[in-house]
Amino acid sequence: MRAFVDHDTCIGCGVCAALAADVFEMNEKGKAVAVADTTEENRGEVMDAIDACPVSAIREEEKNEKTGKE
Repeated sequence: MRAFVDHDTCIGCGVCAALAADVFEMNEKGKAVAVADTTEENRGEVMDAIDACPVSAIREEEKNEKTGKE
């Protein structure tokens, strides 16, 4: 699984990066980006970040096993 941030919806509050710093970072435009896959170890933090996003800009998607892309 991998988290996906909708940049059109993201307001750049940074709550996701604060809750799951190993998965989310803020880019140069002040928007969140997912930089790592969701793992068993960080799944709780990712779900907390998804739930805490004030504009519901984050979702989780299955990765295509062949391409590694969503």
